[in-house]
Amino acid sequence: MTQQTGTRDRVALITGANRGLGRSTALRLAAEGVDSVLTYRSHADEAQAVVDEITALGRTARALPLDAGRVEDFPGFVAEVERTLKETWGRDRFDYLVNNAGHSAPAPFAETTVEDFDALFAVHVRGVYFLTQALAPLIADGGRIVNTSSGLARFSRPGMSAYAMTKGAVEVFTRYLALELGGRGITANTVAPGPIATDFGGGYLRDNEQVRTQLGAETALGRVGEPDDIGGVVASLLSEHTGWINGQRVEASGGTLL
Repeated sequence: MTQQTGTRDRVALITGANRGLGRSTALRLAAEGVDSVLTYRSHADEAQAVVDEITALGRTARALPLDAGRVEDFPGFVAEVERTLKETWGRDRFDYLVNNAGHSAPAPFAETTVEDFDALFAVHVRGVYFLTQALAPLIADGGRIVNTSSGLARFSRPGMSAYAMTKGAVEVFTRYLALELGGRGITANTVAPGPIATDFGGGYLRDNEQVRTQLGAETALGRVGEPDDIGGVVASLLSEHTGWINGQRVEASGGTLL
């Protein structure tokens, strides 16, 4: 069985890492000695900027395009990952998979369209399920999987029903991953962020001071979260110190609506 520790470089594959929580996770991992394969759907310049930041930290990163909602593209993406691992690190496996890519489509239940509903499930459920399936043979035994959920799977906000439903599905899927991949020593957990000030949903939480104040008042710590609050949590679940945490939902919300 391949172990995580040792002299070889550890490599993470992080989807949607050109900005927000994915970027923060990649940089935190780099600071802890982990290299990364980053994916981006658009904004290749942002992805390259993250690669440059990781390089400045003395680690190695590569950025690959991926639309997490296009299952038909996954075989070609997996082949590109295999090529990148071989050419960059001289290996055929990576250690950590972070399923982070996603988007929101806020709308009241009564106004949610079939198109928006299907697009959310295509990325957050169908995409996560089948991308993990396609990449599982490339994850080293003893590796880690972290899926991104949301605090909205526990507490409710108007206009987020469809998005929250996808995250409930991800949490169930994660428990099954933990069970079915446990024989290879691979753990699977879910991180569920609370309100985080990123550009997610158009950056309304990052840019609207009134919203920040309102949602911050609902947390025990009295503020909304920042991307680095989540990057550190994900990095912790990927570390060698948390291998006995498996099949769990870890909410990182500052104590929202306790």
